[in-house]
Parts: sequence; structure tokens; C-alpha cells
Amino acid sequence: MGVSRSGPVRRFVIGTAGHIDHGKTALVKALTGVDTDRWEEEKRRGITIDLGFAPLPLGDEVQASVVDVPGHEGFVRNMLAGATGIDVALLVIAADEGIMPQTEEHLAIVELLGVRRGIPVITKRDLVEPDWLDLVRTEVTERLQGSRVHWAPPVATSAVTREGLDELQAALRLVARDLVERPADDLFRLPIDRVFALAGAGTVVTGSTWTGTVAVGGTVRLLPLDREARVRSIEVHGQAAERAVPGRRTALALVGVDKQELERGHVVVTGPGWRATMMLDAAVELLPVARKPIASRTRLRVHLGTAEVLARVVQVRSISPGQSGLARLVLESPLVARGDDRFVLRSFSPVATVGGGVVLDPFPAPRPRLRQRRLAADQTAAERLRVLAEESGLAGVPVETLAVRLGVLPERRNAVIAEAGTDISTVGETVVDRTVLAAEAKRLAEVLRRYHEAHPLDPGMSLQALRAAVAGPAPPPAVLDAILELGARERRFEVAGSVVRLPGWRPALDVRTSDVTANLARRLAEARWQVPTVLELEREFPGAPVRPVLSHLAREGVVEAMDQERYAAKRALEEFRAALESALAELGGATPAELRDRFGLTRKYLIPLLEWADRRSITRRDGDRRVLVRLTAGKGGS
Repeated sequence: MGVSRSGPVRRFVIGTAGHIDHGKTALVKALTGVDTDRWEEEKRRGITIDLGFAPLPLGDEVQASVVDVPGHEGFVRNMLAGATGIDVALLVIAADEGIMPQTEEHLAIVELLGVRRGIPVITKRDLVEPDWLDLVRTEVTERLQGSRVHWAPPVATSAVTREGLDELQAALRLVARDLVERPADDLFRLPIDRVFALAGAGTVVTGSTWTGTVAVGGTVRLLPLDREARVRSIEVHGQAAERAVPGRRTALALVGVDKQELERGHVVVTGPGWRATMMLDAAVELLPVARKPIASRTRLRVHLGTAEVLARVVQVRSISPGQSGLARLVLESPLVARGDDRFVLRSFSPVATVGGGVVLDPFPAPRPRLRQRRLAADQTAAERLRVLAEESGLAGVPVETLAVRLGVLPERRNAVIAEAGTDISTVGETVVDRTVLAAEAKRLAEVLRRYHEAHPLDPGMSLQALRAAVAGPAPPPAVLDAILELGARERRFEVAGSVVRLPGWRPALDVRTSDVTANLARRLAEARWQVPTVLELEREFPGAPVRPVLSHLAREGVVEAMDQERYAAKRALEEFRAALESALAELGGATPAELRDRFGLTRKYLIPLLEWADRRSITRRDGDRRVLVRLTAGKGGS
């Protein structure tokens, strides 16, 4: 078995496009020697139904892979699966028929998918006279003048006489010089177009490697299945290889997944940040030939990579044929997408290509509404990051997701963050908007102010309570720390140990509060074991800050909180503990009724005291009796 060569080799994928029976498969066979009609039905009917693949040698420095796609309207979904990811399009037009309806649709798809280079190939030149061939060449040239694809001059060929094939190969080598090499240091991604089982290899998936590399023995993730698998072996056009590289037709033999679990449209990836999504925010364009506008609730077919999923358009201003706009696509099944991915839109019924677009955000939050977003198709990655950071609030955008969400190389993440400017900041492993941090620090200062008003005798709010008061779902710990550090640095509040307070705040007892403090302390001392509730004390001392004063007395050690609604004098509780321990030691245990008679207390006062003793591990329940914990512990339990 051969091994894929290494070195300065240019690799790219060529895709055919064009009307049915215009000679795409014959052209590929003439160029490569490979019959890409794999299935019996294809050979019997004389048309390509599914995708076909072949290597095309173009010299030592150029390695090309050809994807032969079906031209029949009924198989455009298969055409889309192959056309996505190609670097160069061969627009195939038969000399005896010229440009046909399917030619126009395939041309639109090539343009919508952002293919930058192409070569018009006029086939079957042996069937027409030179004058007719010149007319067809002129027609093709004029039709393609306004295309967004950079088309080379048309090349006329014949698969029968092999005329023009050398010229076509020379044109492909020339185009290859201008292609931007797909970076090998990107995240690996291979959209799956075929799955089968092979004896001795296990589950095999094939596709065109879009980006990145993976080696034999490496671990990959399968999405949307969300399963890890090991790469047992790799083949490139039937030849064993140690690594899968971008721009080549690749087969991966995988360990850890069954054939039945995978299908066309699934994706093989490596690296962080990938996940399937059920929603896309995108810049959408509608073809002039579309029959009607795209409006809210319009149902469409989304073709991205090798996947086809149904979706509904929401949060969109109506987009008319020939126009562009922003749209949110709510998907009916999960899809794997990356920022800047291009896709094609086809109508639900009748099925026809109506437009396409580019992914602006593969993981949008349900809110804010799209019309309030500042995302745009012409924004740089840094500009999009600023929008995403602001919208994400305190949750921020994890740094490790940026390569996928923004569609940038992993090594470019820090550069993009720097280009986004001083409005955003990296906190730990999260990108956050500085204004969001500042606004939250300001809001927490207001929380502190209200706390001080409600608790004038407290030294401050506990640090834990203030962290819990942060708005919304809990942000990453590093973001919480950054908010507190910013607030302290801006002198909005100060942290003293485990307490946070406004700058200069000190608890103070005015004359009125001092009187209340003394009266409450005396009232609880006199109450002894007949402990009143806080509500009862507030009725006895109308208008007085009862709860703050009780909290103050508890910090001073004068009283102790029995539960959320009762404070008792510290000395009274000590006396009750001593009396309770003495009684239970003497009796060996007692019911509440027995203790009620012994202490002369009603259940209203006795039960809270007993529950306090239970919580303090002085006593424990044994049926309907209370027993001393220290005595039962000494006996090894009950």
C-alpha cells in the first residue's frame, strides 16, 4: 500500500456541476481513468445518482480530488453534499445543448457556496461544427461575466476523441497556483458523505477533509452523535496514509462506533468548541428566481456540509427575491456548523434552490431578538466577537469556543481578542464585555447600599452573599472575582476578610437604636426560656429595627439564634442546656410531655428549645423520647 507523500504539495478538491447528461461522468473518467458511477442503477440508467470520487494526478506538486455530482434535478440534494467543500468548480455544458435549467441551478449553488475559482468545460465538442462551438463558447463567456466566481476561459473537450483534455489539465494546474492552501493547523473537520462497514476495518466513513489533520491512532468526535472514536486506519483514494490532510478525499476506519449510528450529514471533528446546534443566525440572500419572499415561519431545507435539515425562519424582516437580510433559522434536527460556513437554501415544496447564506453565529442565545443584534455579514471576526461578548453578559464567551464560533484558526484566537479592542477583556478562560463587568459592579454597590439600610448594625454583607447576588445564572468563578476586584479598584465597595461594605461604612448605634438594643436584651433575658418570636418582638417594639438589632446582639454574643424566627438570651440557653442534660441523665430519656411538666413550660416554648438542642447535637430523638447524644454515643449508638 502506498503512503501519502509529504512536502510542499498543493492539494485541492474539484467538483463538477451541470445539467443532466452533459457528460460530467464521462469527462471525469477521461481525466482520471476512474468510472465514478459506482452503483448498478447508475450504470443501467446512464445517469449519476450519488456522489463519485476520483484522484486526478496533475504533477508532483499538485494533488487533486474530483467529486462527480449528479445533474438530475431529483438528485440535487446529492449534488449539494458533494459541492460543499470544493475549491474549483468545473461547470460542464454540452456543446450540442448549451446552457440548460440545471446548469443555472448548479451555477447558483456554486456561487452560494462561495466557490472562488472555476473552469467552464464545454463537452461533446466532437458532436458539433466549429461555428456552433464558437457560439456556445460565446454564450458561456457572456453568461459567466457577472458571476461572483472567478471563471477561467472556457475549455472545449471531448471524452471520445480526448480533444482539449491536456488544455483542461493545464488550466487546472494554473488555477491551483492561485488557490489558498487549506491550513493543516486548523481544527479537523470531515463532513461524512458515505458510511459502510468493512471486514477487518470496522466502520468506515468517507468525505472531503475540509480543514485540519488527524493521524492514525488519534481520537475524533462524531457529531451530532457526540461520541468519541479512535482512528484505526486512513486511506486517501484507496492508498493507505498516516494522516488525513485538507483538500483530499479521505476514508477513516473508526473504532468505537457502529455503522448504524452514523449517516450522511454527520461530521468528524477534533478540538474544543464543537457541538451540534438547533439554531443558526445567518446572513441570507434570496435568488432573483425565487418564487416568493422569505418571511417569518417560512419552512426551508438547509444544506450545510453534507447535511440536509428542515428549518423555519424566525425573527426576520421579509426578504424578497434578489435581496439579502439577517435571519434566524430554527432547525428541526441538529446540525454541525461553524462561523462563516456557507449553506444553500431550498424551498420545502415544491423543492427548488431559492438562496443561501453564511453562518454569523452557530450558537445564538434565544434572546435578544435578531433585529436587536448588531451582527452583519461584512463584519470581521473581532467585530463579531464584540457583539457576542456584549450579548453573553456575565456568562461571557469561552475562549476555547472562538475558533468554531467565529470560524478562525485556533492560533488566531488571541489576536482576534486583541483586535476586538479594550471594550472586551479575557478573564480566566472567558471573554467578557468590560462595560458588563462595570455595570454589575455598580449594581452590586447598590445591593450593598440597600443591605446597609436594612441592616444598619451589620459590619457589612458577607462575601458569599454578595457573590450569590450577582444577576442571572452564576457566571464563571473568574468572572465573579473580576467583578469584585473591579468594584474594589473603583472604590465602589471594599472587601474586609469575608465581609463586603461600602467605602467608609461603619455600623453605628444612635441614641434610639441604643435604647432598642438595651430593651431587647433585657426583654430576652427576662423571658428566659419563654422565648418570643421575632414577629412578637416587632409587635412589642413597633417601628424599631428589631431584626438588625437582634443580628447585632448575636454578633456581640448577647443572644443566640435558635432558628429563623427566635433569638434567646445566651445565658438562658446555657441554663436550659444544663437543666436538660441533668434531667435526661437522671431519667435516661424523656418525652416532651414529661419535660413540659418538669420545666413548667408549654409546648409553644418547649418544642423550639428541644429542636434547638437537637440541632446542636445535645439531644436526639429516640421514638417519641429525647435522649442525650453523649450518653448514646458512649454506648456505641442506640
